[in-house]
Amino acid sequence: MSEWSTYGFRDLLLFSARTYYRLFEIYNDAIRPAQDLAVLLGIVVVFLLWRRSNAASRAIAGLLAAGWLWTGVAFLAKGYATINWSAAYFAWAFAAEAALLLLLGLARTDVVFERPSDLRGRVGVGLLLFALVAAPLVDPLLGRGWKGCQLFLLCPDPTAIGTLGLLLCARVRGRRPLLLWIVPVLWCLYTAVFLVAMKSPEWFVAPLAAGLAVIATRFRSARA
Repeated sequence: MSEWSTYGFRDLLLFSARTYYRLFEIYNDAIRPAQDLAVLLGIVVVFLLWRRSNAASRAIAGLLAAGWLWTGVAFLAKGYATINWSAAYFAWAFAAEAALLLLLGLARTDVVFERPSDLRGRVGVGLLLFALVAAPLVDPLLGRGWKGCQLFLLCPDPTAIGTLGLLLCARVRGRRPLLLWIVPVLWCLYTAVFLVAMKSPEWFVAPLAAGLAVIATRFRSARA
């Protein structure tokens, strides 16, 4: 029994950091040229956010739902789950997030994404732009090259961070939209655990973004 006390979480990992980041390279090669479409759709999301209309808001919800579903199936279920069994459970959670976005943001008007008009919204735009622009630069800046870069709507970390940013820009009705926060926040904490275990220098990015988003919810909204 005393021998178990000498093991840490890192010792229980069934994959190495090299295997993890190589997974993104394989994934990107397999889905090419979907990256071009993802970049274009990210720009479209920013454009729609400034449109301030119900149709634009529904389009954002639909694009987000598609990104969550794609990432859950194509990356988590078919990729990450092959080296990390717990990712299979998150694949279902990503599908649930997609369903909630379709229900609350597309079919209903419980969530309306709007151009930011207050500090809370500006924090949200900052997180969204980070997911769109900065997140893909992490890998090349850390010397891992461009092949494994992670994009909004295609990979879980930037998709979760960008979604939290958009939720800060949203006008909500009732308490049901709070459900939309659960999966992105949990994912940011989950991914940090494994990145810490792999000694990845960017381990703090996702939980810091989630923490900032949660703190920003306490800012008084001008739309309230």
